Amino acid sequence: MSQIYINKKVTCESTSKAAQNHGFTLIEVLVVIGIIAVLASVVLVAINPSRQFKLARDLQRSTNLDAILNAIHQNMSEHKGTFVCFGSPRSIPTVYTRIKSSTVIGDLGDMASCLVPNYIASLPYDPSLSVAHYASTTDYDTGYDISIDADGRLQASSTGELTASITTIH
Repeated sequence: MSQIYINKKVTCESTSKAAQNHGFTLIEVLVVIGIIAVLASVVLVAINPSRQFKLARDLQRSTNLDAILNAIHQNMSEHKGTFVCFGSPRSIPTVYTRIKSSTVIGDLGDMASCLVPNYIASLPYDPSLSVAHYASTTDYDTGYDISIDADGRLQASSTGELTASITTIH
């Protein structure tokens, strides 16, 4: 068997070229940044965080409407189908009326004292409406509307962000 040895000769010229090739060129860096920017924009469009937040707030509104209607139903179930407040029967409005505190006695939208704390811990309110709040049974504005239709079905409504109106019927 014969062995073949190849003599590699390293010159100063090849060493200096190798030393120059340690970094990236400006073009290579810009191409990578461009690719990352395109991928990031595609991901942001796919995720669309503002739409997801709007969807979450609309879902919260729908859940809040259900909670309010369930509390009213519990009150009515306990009193054989009549909505009762402080021992007296009370009407539920036949047109959409805002559920909020009022200084007018007998205001049909003022119903927190009829529901809190026996049927619901506190009245939920619209998550993004600036005037909506719940401080007590005498200081609140849910931002939601309620009514009862001719067939006796309770309806609660809210303005949505992705849909024009959110309505829950019980």
